[in-house]
Amino acid sequence: MAADHKKYIPLCIGIAAAIGILIGGKLNFTDSSDKLFGNNSKKDKLNRLIDYIDHEYVDEVNTDSIVDVTVNGILDNLDPHSTYIPKEDLQRVTENMKGDFVGIGINFYTYKDTIVVIRPTEGGPSFKAGIKSGDRIVMANGDSIFGRQWSNDDIVKKLKGERNTKVNLKVRRKGEKELLSFDIKRSDIPIKSVEAAYMVTDHLGYIKLNRFAESSYKEFKKALTKLQNQGATKLALDLRDNLGGYIGVAEQIIDEFLEDDKLILFTKNKKGKIEKSYATQRGDFEEGDIYVLMNENSASASEIVAGALQDNDKGTIVGRRSYGKGLVQREMALGDGSAVRLTVSRYYTPTGRSIQRPYDNGNKRYYEDYYKRLRSGELSNDENIKVADSLRFVTPQGKVVYGGGGIIPDIFVPLDTSVQNETLSYIEERGYISYFVFEELDKDRDVYQDVSKEDFMKHFEVSDDVVIRFQDYLNFRERTRVSFVAYHDQIKLMIKAALGQQLFGDEAYHQILNSSDDMIEEVLLLNKGE
Repeated sequence: MAADHKKYIPLCIGIAAAIGILIGGKLNFTDSSDKLFGNNSKKDKLNRLIDYIDHEYVDEVNTDSIVDVTVNGILDNLDPHSTYIPKEDLQRVTENMKGDFVGIGINFYTYKDTIVVIRPTEGGPSFKAGIKSGDRIVMANGDSIFGRQWSNDDIVKKLKGERNTKVNLKVRRKGEKELLSFDIKRSDIPIKSVEAAYMVTDHLGYIKLNRFAESSYKEFKKALTKLQNQGATKLALDLRDNLGGYIGVAEQIIDEFLEDDKLILFTKNKKGKIEKSYATQRGDFEEGDIYVLMNENSASASEIVAGALQDNDKGTIVGRRSYGKGLVQREMALGDGSAVRLTVSRYYTPTGRSIQRPYDNGNKRYYEDYYKRLRSGELSNDENIKVADSLRFVTPQGKVVYGGGGIIPDIFVPLDTSVQNETLSYIEERGYISYFVFEELDKDRDVYQDVSKEDFMKHFEVSDDVVIRFQDYLNFRERTRVSFVAYHDQIKLMIKAALGQQLFGDEAYHQILNSSDDMIEEVLLLNKGE
């Protein structure tokens, strides 16, 4: 995630999060606004009911909230991915999918009721002004912004603003007797889509893509070019936990891998109109080998990428069956600052597959599918994946593929239960490792002043003493003993990754965790002897 957000407290990536990150922006209605929004008895009934409540109901009622409930109730009867975006959420959602926002460029979290800078965005306004890791921001434009009454949203509102406007920050820095003052001019801050891009071997590159936003293709292209210049002829594209985004951005990325005129996908709307998308002459990795890493949280545009490559007999899909979302949404304003993302078509992979999971049993059952997969054993054994023979398709080279609920990988990698252990997940979700690492680092940051990223990656090891201190820290925070005796090596890896992230950024974090990653290991096995 990008600056000005509570980035370094790890979040549990739940299946229901897919509601918020949806495909949009491809299709347009051809009906005129008069035709779409003309008077009819159904609309008159709703309007009349709201008016009766407004003017005649015995108690005072917030009719805005009634309208919100009504809109959500209507959408709940459509499909799981048609969603309502209240006006107070629309800016945040828009920024997330646009790929940038206006701010001061810091990664922070609230530590002991005070804003602590984890890292200023390199090259951003705070970085240029001299803000450093470990700084505590205590005032903004003369207002104190510390204490329990300040939520993260309140803090972000103070720090964000109009482009080229200034905010004065008062900062407490360790070793300085007086508060430091900084005048910082707000500017565009990117929300990164590419979290990591590095060489795994002399010929295998790795790119971690977390969304398909407006800026994602440019980031991806820049990362791909960098890796090719370093000798990459093979690429591991990590789409795990990528919930999707814009369909057009997915098409641009696929175009880098597919030969000219290969079908990428097609969509079909309510009227049966079909629109097809084909690869163009553009594409700088058509000769390279591609491996797509997916899991049960890879959805939407991620599945478009995997499906297009699989159906064109290009590359290898590695991991577990993906989420299963084959619907296309378009965002439409509702006139009061809110919006709705309405499903306007279905998309199909080149062989004609729809990978949309059934939603006939209601939204609740739909979003509980993850737990159903876990109970059935599908996440640990691909033989437990249920497929319908009626949804069987064949690629041009004779590979059998299936529709009806996600992309089934070519190479199955079971869920790593040591990494997904409940205790470790709990520790990570609560942010304890990030907090602990920050405190350890804050004792003496000068220790790492001359340490390069490469030296840290190769030679730094987390000692047993650090693990013991973390155990004591955890017991103190939880007021009870939390045992992770069987997972000391994993805890060491997680501590090193968090430290690498706070010192060097996201790429170091992924590079460290990937050094003990089952899917990466599977890709390396497929390239054994290169």
